[in-house]
Amino acid sequence: MVWSRIQKKACEDYNHIIHSLGGIDLQLLGLGHNGHIGFNEPGLSFETETHCVDLTEKTMKANQRFFTSLDEVPRQAYTMGIKTIMQAKKVLMVVSGSDKAQILHDAFFGPVTPQVPASILQMHKDVSIVADEEALALIPEI
Repeated sequence: MVWSRIQKKACEDYNHIIHSLGGIDLQLLGLGHNGHIGFNEPGLSFETETHCVDLTEKTMKANQRFFTSLDEVPRQAYTMGIKTIMQAKKVLMVVSGSDKAQILHDAFFGPVTPQVPASILQMHKDVSIVADEEALALIPEI
């Protein structure tokens, strides 16, 4: 993807605002079916800050419910990067549904890998997960 000067400047400005205010106190996240967090799709570097991403077809289909047709779903999104997310003082992830059970398990009990972006949260010092029973179905009792 080729970024325009305007896109790059907007991302840099957003990062500057976050840093100038002392970072993020509470980062609220959902969990994508493919393990993405904040539209940071599988395979992206853990070192990114705010950036524009090309959304996967699976992510676009998951968000189709907010539009009248798949053709209206944006193909790209601006998102806070994983580096910035990991610098948040506290992370709160909300997950629901049996369709998220496997990826929730993989994210927190599998290897830390860019192929499951949420897996990096295993290395964060303060993460809380709020999930329903269906999403927690594959999580071992501790």
